[in-house]
Amino acid sequence: QVQLVESGGGLVQAGGSLRLSCAASGSIFSINTMGWYRQGPGKQRELVASLTSGGNINYADSVKGRFTISRDNAKNTVYLQMNSLKPEDTAVYYCTLWDGVRSWGQGTQVTVSS
Repeated sequence: QVQLVESGGGLVQAGGSLRLSCAASGSIFSINTMGWYRQGPGKQRELVASLTSGGNINYADSVKGRFTISRDNAKNTVYLQMNSLKPEDTAVYYCTLWDGVRSWGQGTQVTVSS
């Protein structure tokens, strides 16, 4: 069983930055994908960014050029650096890991004020 613990959410003004972190623990297959989804008010959960253990990256079009995903494989930790934040980025951000089984973190709130 995999546990994912997120940190780094909060309240920020438009144009500001936040960095999310997610540490995974438990039985994790070495070949995996870690990433972030988000769910805004009244919206469906959507992919923000993902990064495989082999280094392949995928971003949602809405965050390209503003968000950067990275990971430390030795620590099973994934990061999301969010710059130039917009009010529409307001959401609960969920860390996820897929290694044949999908695991989710508890979510961290990101609120961007205008």
